[in-house]
Amino acid sequence: MTAVNVIYINGLGNVSPQKTTDNNHFLDEVNRTQSNRLACIEPNYRDFISPDILRRMGRLIKMGVASSRICLADSGCGMPDAIITGTGLGCLEDTEKFLTTLIRNKEELLTPTSFIQSTHNTVSAQIALLLRCHNYNYTYVHRGWSFESALLDSVIQLRNGRTSTVLTGGMDELTNGSFEITSRLGHWRRKPVDTFELFTSTSRGSIAGEGSAFFLLSTTASHGTYAALTDILTFNRKDSVKSLPSILSGFLNRSGIMPEEIDLAVCGMNGDSTSAKPYKELTDSVKNAGIAAWKHLSGEYMTSSAFGLWMASMIMKHGQVPEAAVVRNCGDRPINTILLYNHYLDLNHSFILIRKP
Repeated sequence: MTAVNVIYINGLGNVSPQKTTDNNHFLDEVNRTQSNRLACIEPNYRDFISPDILRRMGRLIKMGVASSRICLADSGCGMPDAIITGTGLGCLEDTEKFLTTLIRNKEELLTPTSFIQSTHNTVSAQIALLLRCHNYNYTYVHRGWSFESALLDSVIQLRNGRTSTVLTGGMDELTNGSFEITSRLGHWRRKPVDTFELFTSTSRGSIAGEGSAFFLLSTTASHGTYAALTDILTFNRKDSVKSLPSILSGFLNRSGIMPEEIDLAVCGMNGDSTSAKPYKELTDSVKNAGIAAWKHLSGEYMTSSAFGLWMASMIMKHGQVPEAAVVRNCGDRPINTILLYNHYLDLNHSFILIRKP
């Protein structure tokens, strides 16, 4: 086996609350709403899945299969050497259906379909079944680190020479039940808010979201390569005695770069006043960089960093930040190095570094 240092993002697929299924267009038209929750703009699934299979699929499975198919077509890869996914809560809709039927029918006359499709690894398994892929297949369920854990495993598989292509994804869905429960916990704004005013209106809570984004990672570049994935770090601030700038400095040192060399920081700020401090620390640490955000476009959910990496990869490919995502303009500075920073409930923090291929 040959060790590999550089990993390339050669394909993207994204089903989200924005028009992101066509990689030839990059947030040309933005869905701006007055709400405290965002639902995905779903494609015509018959373009990706045969009708006889489609009718038995739950919504998250459809989203996952469609975004993975878009990613594979974008990369030109017919069969990945591994499929690795991350999800915070899995197929919630099917879980709720099964539990509701269980209670209503007093634990009798239960159909197995919703139970079978409620497991967290259903999406990656369904993708493998449709591709007839018998290779390494794994799903990570690590709350706010679910996608990052999948990404880390993908990097390990590629760097140790076991694989040359990995289909990596992160997905979560929003249901009425999950929205009501998390609303009681104070996660979301009590009243609808203009998504474009999310960062200017200081209040507790964010807007709920959902989505499914996939990436084709490879050890070799192609004519359609978006970016080079340089490094990933996950950490828990509550368990660390180090400050965020100190953690950032150590992370960047591993790749031999300084904070002032970051051209753009893509941040997961979500408008929640109780979680804004870490993002302020980060933006103060990279004073020369432009700042972009994504959660007013996708909403907040456990694997929203997958949408963030999709946006960062598209920015790298196009060489500019969409106007809808700009928080602090980077001017005419070329974008060669992008730092993605996200945290979920100030517990699960992560850095992802990508560079020009």
